[in-house]
Amino acid sequence: MVDESGSIGVGNFNKVKSFLRQLVSRLDIDSGNTRVGLVTFSSRVGTVFNLNDHSSVASLQSAITSLSYSGGGTNTARALAYVRTTMLTSAAGDRSNVTNIVALLTDGNSDNFNATVVSTKLFMYLFLLCVKERQFRIQFITKRITDLII
Repeated sequence: MVDESGSIGVGNFNKVKSFLRQLVSRLDIDSGNTRVGLVTFSSRVGTVFNLNDHSSVASLQSAITSLSYSGGGTNTARALAYVRTTMLTSAAGDRSNVTNIVALLTDGNSDNFNATVVSTKLFMYLFLLCVKERQFRIQFITKRITDLII
């Protein structure tokens, strides 16, 4: 899940794209063991690609490179609900025998904080990666809290 709201800005959005390209290069995509889907959100939420759309690192990196920044509000709660109801389905490539891990890349400025907090509790594994002034802070927010700067 990638925040493309106005508070992120073009520069940070490009940093997120670079981070994502590096991240997928380290995943076991080509063997089929790992699948990656991508949702972007601002005032609107939408699927960029489903879990079963790309079967190679190169194709994922190309899709990430082609992302464009839109700006707008930060409807994080709606994005979390969308992932649960639309992305994590068999039609979108979800596999029932594989644990899902959701990564949320945002600056943390949700339009509806309370609804966002409620939505996060519905995930087994949800990582929050905060984009702030040349730093990424990673929080494992569903089981225990760990902060890292990368």
